[in-house]
Amino acid sequence: MRGFGVGFLVAASAYDLLIAGGFGHAPWPPAAVLLAGLAAVLWPAGRRPRWLTPQLRTAVPAAVSVLFTTGVLLAGYTKVPSGPGEVLILLSLLFVAVRHCPWPWALLCGVLDAVALLLLPVRYFRSLDEEVLAFSVVGLVLVGITAGLAGYLRSLDYRRTVAVGETRRAERVAIAADLHDFVAHHVTGILVQTQMARMMAARQPQDLDPVLAGIERAATEALASMRRTVGVLRDTGPEAADRRPVGDLAGITDLVEGFASPGQKAVLHRDPAVCDDLPHEVQAAAFRVVQEALTNVRRHAADATEVTVRLACPGDRLEVTVADDGRGGTQLPEAAHGGGFGLVGLRERVTALGGTLHAGPRAGAGWQVTATFPVGRA
Repeated sequence: MRGFGVGFLVAASAYDLLIAGGFGHAPWPPAAVLLAGLAAVLWPAGRRPRWLTPQLRTAVPAAVSVLFTTGVLLAGYTKVPSGPGEVLILLSLLFVAVRHCPWPWALLCGVLDAVALLLLPVRYFRSLDEEVLAFSVVGLVLVGITAGLAGYLRSLDYRRTVAVGETRRAERVAIAADLHDFVAHHVTGILVQTQMARMMAARQPQDLDPVLAGIERAATEALASMRRTVGVLRDTGPEAADRRPVGDLAGITDLVEGFASPGQKAVLHRDPAVCDDLPHEVQAAAFRVVQEALTNVRRHAADATEVTVRLACPGDRLEVTVADDGRGGTQLPEAAHGGGFGLVGLRERVTALGGTLHAGPRAGAGWQVTATFPVGRA
């Protein structure tokens, strides 16, 4: 299609030169105008120098055309025709100016291209008679259609750019929230295990090594999470979203195993009906529910002796339950308790997938978080 357009434009320009020769005029002035316009329109985008900006490409050929028309009038030449080649070139330049030139150059270059086009009939008729007015009306219609189409496409480009920017911003905010979740989980574990190590240093120094190993592991995982997330934030490509540090059902096992400590027992019960081919967004949300619930146990129920995580698939739903037997005992600093935004973010994530989230006290003692997700299976 592009080859056809280029060929048609070159053929129309050659026809312009034939018309000029047929009226007995020298071919080089219109040839200069046509060559300037063809170079501006057909110069390959990948080979254009930096100085050849859209405003330069659209303004110079139009200015050359206006100068040629002015020279014809001042020299007193009669019946200097303008063929379809120059008309098509000026319309193409008008399209480029309106769509690609920065504002306000788009307006200035577009007006210059339109004026050059509307002055073409004057070369032949030399007076503002009915023929000139008729050609001017046709020219105005062509200018309006071309400028309108280019303006519409420019508006689509702008909307697309805004949409892409908003999508990237939302994605980066979500990535930042992921970073908060990961680091908060690991740092809370470091605080709890550090407190435990301080107590054991005086009473059971021989049992310190497993606790210190847990602190080292949590710190290493926190640093790795930050490194991965910051790497994604620096990457603006479309593949960045695919490398977000989200978890899955398999990652829940690591979460539960890493949560266990000498004073707390963590158990994972996974129904065999829960398969690994659930939608990725459901798995990621389930991972976040478990992560946030375990982090809250460390923050608000450090006296819990047992934490139970259950994954079940009753019917066409995935059910995630995290329960503890704590009574609200904690020795964490007040600044480490959090502002209560974790469950709010979880509820938004769960409801966005059509699920439900319930958090509240258990009968007797403890706290339970339950989330259900539709998985589209009968």
